[in-house]
Amino acid sequence: MSRSPHSDTLTEGIRVQAAAQYMPGESEPEDKRFLYVYKIRIANEGVRRAKLLSRHWIILDADNHREDVRGPGVVGKTPDLAPGEHFEYMSSCPLRTSWGTMEGSYTFEREGGERFEVAIGRFFLVPSAPRLVPVTQS
Repeated sequence: MSRSPHSDTLTEGIRVQAAAQYMPGESEPEDKRFLYVYKIRIANEGVRRAKLLSRHWIILDADNHREDVRGPGVVGKTPDLAPGEHFEYMSSCPLRTSWGTMEGSYTFEREGGERFEVAIGRFFLVPSAPRLVPVTQS
């Protein structure tokens, strides 16, 4: 089993891929501030349109401190994906420790109002992770 720092999860036809990278130039270890950037790719591999409504992140640091982050959309957008379409974005996450994990879910809505949760698989925020490269569909 691979111990990749990245994740790739498929839920109800929606694939979420995540990759993170440590930003040493933006971090201040002496002040317990470690900054990571992460890239997300959301692809509709199903047969029905789906719109992202909200997000819920669970962020754990090396001290097992948990932070839950909830909010509408992602980076100010609520992508509405037809079958075969995808949406990518980048964001950042500060930690108080040198490593941690992120995982969570997105709430999506289908035409007709049916809501469902899409898993964001756990990925690792570690300084030794490979350089962030564009997340691509395998």
